[in-house]
Amino acid sequence: MTMRKVIIDPEIFVQFPDFKRGIIVVKNIENALGNKRIKKPLNKEIEKRMKEDLIEHPFVKAWDKAHLKFGSNPNKFPPSIKSLLKRIKKGGGFPFINSVVALFNYISIKYLIPCGGDDVDKIEGNLHLGFAKGNEWFVALGSEEKENPQLGEVIYFDDKTLKVMCRRWNWRNGDFSKITENTKRMVINIDGIGAVPQSIIEEARDELAKLLIERCKAELTTDLLNRNNREIEIDF
Repeated sequence: MTMRKVIIDPEIFVQFPDFKRGIIVVKNIENALGNKRIKKPLNKEIEKRMKEDLIEHPFVKAWDKAHLKFGSNPNKFPPSIKSLLKRIKKGGGFPFINSVVALFNYISIKYLIPCGGDDVDKIEGNLHLGFAKGNEWFVALGSEEKENPQLGEVIYFDDKTLKVMCRRWNWRNGDFSKITENTKRMVINIDGIGAVPQSIIEEARDELAKLLIERCKAELTTDLLNRNNREIEIDF
């Protein structure tokens, strides 16, 4: 058994000292393609958010600022929370891809924070958040086209194969590590920066963990990464 890690590059904390990432390590789970007990609260949250204008909310703006800081345009390449809110504003819900993805979306719009996860069995090395060198490669969700991230872009990648799980910090997910109904082991991220306090990230992480246990029979552990704790071992 190889011991792998989730690592946040020290360089990230030089530019973004207040970044924090809640982590859920799922060792086993039942991930259904439909679940009324998840769909209902998600739709309720979507309805609630439709009535509000949250694009200017400090939690959402915090990610705009972070993206501008590493040289990305948050209007052209919106952070995931901004994308979700824009979709809601247009009057659209989200397709129910599977229980886990629906729960990400629920927590994301409830707390106004980016949230995502990856199938660990598709990743060979450590799960690494850092600045792109430009030699890493990315195939977007639902695409077959290979592309390289830009030099200096914040990416989340497999440090052995250099395959990118997420580009521009939280803009677009890679196809190879997507969570499907067959995924059993995953690492989930709940991110905060700037105006977002660590307490909110811990609360969102713990609520998501509880829901994964109750609705998906998940076996899991939780953790937190920040400038004082930059890496954790994931032991399956």
